Amino acid sequence: MKEFTAKEVEKKLAASEPLNIIDVREDDEVAQGMIPGAAHIALQTIPENIDSLNKDKEYVLVCRSGGRSGKAQEFLEAKGFHTVNMVGGMLDWEGPVK
Repeated sequence: MKEFTAKEVEKKLAASEPLNIIDVREDDEVAQGMIPGAAHIALQTIPENIDSLNKDKEYVLVCRSGGRSGKAQEFLEAKGFHTVNMVGGMLDWEGPVK
Protein backbone atom coordinates (compact mmCIF):
# COMPACT_ATOMS: atom_id res chain seq x y z
CA MET A 1 0.00 0.00 0.00
CA LYS A 2 1.18 3.48 -0.85
CA GLU A 3 2.50 5.83 1.85
CA PHE A 4 3.67 9.43 2.14
CA THR A 5 5.46 10.99 5.08
CA ALA A 6 4.02 14.15 6.59
CA LYS A 7 6.97 16.05 5.10
CA GLU A 8 6.20 14.68 1.62
CA VAL A 9 2.57 15.81 1.92
CA GLU A 10 3.69 19.23 3.15
CA LYS A 11 6.08 19.61 0.17
CA LYS A 12 3.39 18.55 -2.30
CA LEU A 13 0.96 21.11 -0.87
CA ALA A 14 3.65 23.82 -0.91
CA ALA A 15 4.23 23.02 -4.60
CA SER A 16 0.46 23.43 -5.19
CA GLU A 17 0.03 19.78 -6.14
CA PRO A 18 -3.67 18.92 -5.97
CA LEU A 19 -4.19 16.47 -3.10
CA ASN A 20 -7.45 15.01 -1.85
CA ILE A 21 -6.81 14.73 1.88
CA ILE A 22 -9.24 13.01 4.23
CA ASP A 23 -8.73 13.40 7.98
CA VAL A 24 -10.23 10.33 9.69
CA ARG A 25 -9.78 11.56 13.28
CA GLU A 26 -12.61 12.22 15.72
CA ASP A 27 -14.37 15.60 15.95
CA ASP A 28 -12.51 16.68 19.10
CA GLU A 29 -9.16 15.89 17.45
CA VAL A 30 -9.81 17.87 14.27
CA ALA A 31 -11.04 20.78 16.40
CA GLN A 32 -7.41 21.12 17.55
CA GLY A 33 -6.33 21.70 13.94
CA MET A 34 -6.24 19.92 10.63
CA ILE A 35 -4.38 20.27 7.35
CA PRO A 36 -5.87 23.16 5.33
CA GLY A 37 -8.06 21.85 2.51
CA ALA A 38 -8.56 18.45 4.13
CA ALA A 39 -12.03 16.93 4.34
CA HIS A 40 -13.10 15.46 7.67
CA ILE A 41 -14.67 11.99 7.56
CA ALA A 42 -14.25 10.20 10.90
CA LEU A 43 -13.06 6.60 10.52
CA GLN A 44 -16.29 5.01 11.75
CA THR A 45 -18.37 7.08 9.29
CA ILE A 46 -16.41 6.14 6.15
CA PRO A 47 -18.78 3.29 5.16
CA GLU A 48 -21.80 5.62 5.24
CA ASN A 49 -19.91 8.37 3.35
CA ILE A 50 -18.31 6.15 0.71
CA ASP A 51 -20.76 7.31 -1.97
CA SER A 52 -19.34 10.85 -1.67
CA LEU A 53 -15.91 9.61 -2.78
CA ASN A 54 -14.73 9.21 -6.38
CA LYS A 55 -12.85 6.07 -7.45
CA ASP A 56 -11.04 8.11 -10.12
CA LYS A 57 -9.29 10.23 -7.46
CA GLU A 58 -6.44 9.37 -5.11
CA TYR A 59 -7.05 10.12 -1.43
CA VAL A 60 -4.39 10.89 1.18
CA LEU A 61 -5.62 9.57 4.53
CA VAL A 62 -4.57 11.24 7.78
CA CYS A 63 -5.09 10.50 11.47
CA ARG A 64 -3.15 11.18 14.67
CA SER A 65 -0.31 8.68 14.13
CA GLY A 66 -1.09 6.68 10.97
CA GLY A 67 -2.91 3.69 12.49
CA ARG A 68 -6.53 4.65 11.89
CA SER A 69 -5.71 6.09 8.47
CA GLY A 70 -4.08 2.72 7.69
CA LYS A 71 -7.35 0.97 8.60
CA ALA A 72 -9.27 3.43 6.41
CA GLN A 73 -6.78 2.74 3.62
CA GLU A 74 -7.32 -1.04 3.85
CA PHE A 75 -11.10 -0.60 3.78
CA LEU A 76 -11.12 1.85 0.86
CA GLU A 77 -8.56 -0.11 -1.18
CA ALA A 78 -10.74 -3.22 -0.78
CA LYS A 79 -13.64 -1.19 -2.24
CA GLY A 80 -11.58 -0.17 -5.28
CA PHE A 81 -10.34 3.28 -4.19
CA HIS A 82 -6.82 4.65 -4.70
CA THR A 83 -5.37 5.76 -1.37
CA VAL A 84 -2.17 6.87 0.34
CA ASN A 85 -1.58 6.66 4.08
CA MET A 86 0.25 9.60 5.66
CA VAL A 87 2.54 7.68 8.01
CA GLY A 88 3.26 9.37 11.32
CA GLY A 89 -0.01 11.29 11.03
CA MET A 90 -0.57 14.67 12.62
CA LEU A 91 2.06 13.86 15.25
CA ASP A 92 4.66 14.32 12.49
CA TRP A 93 2.88 17.23 10.75
CA GLU A 94 4.90 20.47 10.92
CA GLY A 95 2.96 22.40 8.28
CA PRO A 96 0.11 24.87 8.78
CA VAL A 97 -3.18 23.85 10.37
CA LYS A 98 -6.60 25.41 10.23
